[in-house]
Amino acid sequence: MAMSVGGGGAEEKPMSDINTTPLVDVMLVLLIIFLIAIPVAIQSVELELPKVQFEPTVTKPENVLLAVRADENGTCQVFWQMSPITSTELLDRASDTLKAVVDRLGDNIKPDDIPEVHIRGDINTPYKCIGGVIYTMQNAGFVKVGFISQPSVAPQ
Repeated sequence: MAMSVGGGGAEEKPMSDINTTPLVDVMLVLLIIFLIAIPVAIQSVELELPKVQFEPTVTKPENVLLAVRADENGTCQVFWQMSPITSTELLDRASDTLKAVVDRLGDNIKPDDIPEVHIRGDINTPYKCIGGVIYTMQNAGFVKVGFISQPSVAPQ
């Protein structure tokens, strides 16, 4: 039996090469995991989404124009045309407006005859204010509720 105790003539240097085998093993395992997981995460129902085009709003005189904003304290302020209104008054006035349309048209009413609600909301208004107005108007019986926004200027 032969045994080397070291101390021969040549000095041995410490090994300075990086062992890349564990790194390659980990990368291969991650590659396999992602190859299996990505199709599961990206699944979606095939849909044809609508094409959006700018259509100018046609305002009819019978449409209800509301403005919503919040004051410095965060209190919601609602305006019917230009006059401020409370949420109770909003519900009453909206119900009265729809009742007047139904009384005027009687049995000849069509869905297009029902006035629309156009809401203009300040950019800093919390959603609870605008959502409350939407809920109140739908509760009063309005079916069509839309938002008025400032169109962005197209780059030239």
